[in-house]
Amino acid sequence: MEELLELKELLLKGDIKGSLDIIEELEEMSRDDKITAISSYAIILLLHLIKQQVENRTTRSWDVSIRNSIWQIQNKNKRRKSGGYYLSSEELNIALEEAYPRAIDKAALEVESGKYEAEELAKMVNQEEILNRAIALILANESSQS
Repeated sequence: MEELLELKELLLKGDIKGSLDIIEELEEMSRDDKITAISSYAIILLLHLIKQQVENRTTRSWDVSIRNSIWQIQNKNKRRKSGGYYLSSEELNIALEEAYPRAIDKAALEVESGKYEAEELAKMVNQEEILNRAIALILANESSQS
């Protein structure tokens, strides 16, 4: 909110350069918020994909959570007014890779009632396969909604 008041003051003074600097800062803050939200949903998505792979099964609850996470990632990533996306498919891949260790930690608490430590669980799953599946689900659903 401070930034908006400062922007208003700069505009009233006619300080275009200062105003543009504030606008760039606001854009970066907005993008960071989007990335944080996408990362949170990416952790949930990966957690359930990990559980599916390790336990070689799924549940309705996991399936719903996966669908919801995909929808939320798409929703947060879509630029409503200008069109396009905040994160490209490459940037989404990076976000998923960064979220993966946290998903493994969470999955270690849930897979077979917490039977495995995160390091053990990480050795039991194919990280590349899970990440590829996650991005494929996000992009497939993204293109079907466009």
